[in-house]
Amino acid sequence: MLLATLAIIAGFVLLIWSAERFVEGAAVSAHYAGMPPLLIGMLVVGFGTSLPEILVSTMAAFDGNSALALGNALGSNIVNITLILGVTALIAPIAVHSTIVRTELPILLAITLVIGVMLWNFTISFYEALLLIAGFLLLIGWTVWRGMRTKEDILAIEMDAELTQQTLSLKKAIMWLVIGLALLVVSSRILVWGAVEIAQQLGVSDLIIGLTIVALGTSLPELAASIIAARKGEHDIAVGNVVGSNIFNSLAVIGIAGAIEPIRDITEEVFWRDWMVMLAVTVLLLLVSMRFGKTREINRAEGGLLFICYVSYTCLLIYAAR
Repeated sequence: MLLATLAIIAGFVLLIWSAERFVEGAAVSAHYAGMPPLLIGMLVVGFGTSLPEILVSTMAAFDGNSALALGNALGSNIVNITLILGVTALIAPIAVHSTIVRTELPILLAITLVIGVMLWNFTISFYEALLLIAGFLLLIGWTVWRGMRTKEDILAIEMDAELTQQTLSLKKAIMWLVIGLALLVVSSRILVWGAVEIAQQLGVSDLIIGLTIVALGTSLPELAASIIAARKGEHDIAVGNVVGSNIFNSLAVIGIAGAIEPIRDITEEVFWRDWMVMLAVTVLLLLVSMRFGKTREINRAEGGLLFICYVSYTCLLIYAAR
């Protein structure tokens, strides 16, 4: 138990550090390559902060722990909206201006509904997983096309200001890109091993471990990035991180894990508890971010409500694990 606990702690620390190095290296490298700031913010940063979930779930699926992979994806989406945006809004109210973020929020809701349809028969088959991956690739292509056509966007302006402050040379950026990716793989492997060991020793299901410990740990990069962005007044980066990450989790994380090892024998609680909570908080995010088709501010009261949702859901999981 002690060794597994140390493995989880070490895995989390290394995962967070390597994810930050990878995102920084990737963003600066893309900037040197002439990639538009909007696409760097949406694709490089959004995808980079989702890498922990993707790698952890992939490692879990290869080990035959597909329930942990599913729990990681669903749990991370819930944590991203309730804990990350909740804490961020409590620190500094989040004003949402980006037209891209407004467009992506309804897409996230639609994807969440698709996941619910797939979970209805308590199985995510190989072909359903391929459908999610195809949707992910199509969304990436659409994002690139739309981003190239969008000239002036608040998210693009914020990302450009962030990149101009970077002092890394291209050589150092590529070095951190490679090192960060390698350490992400290693730390993910350590984390999955520790989580599975503790789950087996405590008699707790892999799903619960994925929904709680692993989901919280792999969401820490998004938490750090969103808080830093909000404190700098870069509100749309904070919201964009969460929305982009949740889309990646729903399509890429579940899709890749299901393609490696079809997710079978899903319990009823996954649909009626976990997916329903994910759907509810996604709708709540849409409501607090937009009003009558216009963007608005996620204030501290709404941030507190989101945080209460996280605490309540966590208590529900702890009670279910008894």
